[in-house]
Amino acid sequence: MKLNIYNALWGMPGTYAEQLARAAEAGYAGVEAPAPSKEHENEFKELLAKHNLGYIAQIFSSGDHAASFAEQAERAASFGPQLIVSHSAKDSMPFAEQVKFFQAALDVERSIGIPVAHETHRARAMFTPWATTALLKELPELRIAADFSHWCCVTESMLDDREDDLQLAIERAIHIHARVGFAEGPQVPHPAAPEFAYELGQFEAWWSRILQARERDGRAIATITPEFGPPGYMPTLPFTGQPVADLWQVNYWMANRIREKFGQA
Repeated sequence: MKLNIYNALWGMPGTYAEQLARAAEAGYAGVEAPAPSKEHENEFKELLAKHNLGYIAQIFSSGDHAASFAEQAERAASFGPQLIVSHSAKDSMPFAEQVKFFQAALDVERSIGIPVAHETHRARAMFTPWATTALLKELPELRIAADFSHWCCVTESMLDDREDDLQLAIERAIHIHARVGFAEGPQVPHPAAPEFAYELGQFEAWWSRILQARERDGRAIATITPEFGPPGYMPTLPFTGQPVADLWQVNYWMANRIREKFGQA
């Protein structure tokens, strides 16, 4: 099974031309980002083709969540992405409403013919391990983008007591956001820092299990995106707002670590 590593454009400076050239030069298989504005649509498609980069689209449901999801997913599909990653529904929605939303989302997914991975993200329907388990059991076709850093933050733990939830999530994960969180937050300052070696090891063990599950399912390709974020997620120095690390270097370090650790998945 081939492992394709994508470059997250979140927080990256520069134009699309600069961002995609840099991603290609760094050896990424593609980029992950929201669809560009109408103004930059053709440019973005041309740059993907020019640099032979794949694309993972990000969408964010809001308002009338089902309608919002459908509109964004259909537009994202026009870019020919390998995958759509969705921030889906809201944590505050009653469970029955969440189920209706995901039933409608599955209908859209079948219609556009592109896999959709619903992200395990704070403030969304899948914000906790147990909420996600309930949805996955209710809807066997539902698939996720695994970003377990959010669960660590929400539960203030390294998920030591959530093995059943983790196992089901691992079985249903079709994409990984490779950000390392810890019990008190969704992002360590730098994954190479020795004081976070335990957390890095835990996350790598979860990612390894996902990749193994994908291989058992007979998948030819697995996808993973190092997705450390800019200030707001990345800690900053008091009074200056200075980031404690360089975002490009953090994600690039994580990409190389994944290559070394997993190689061909």
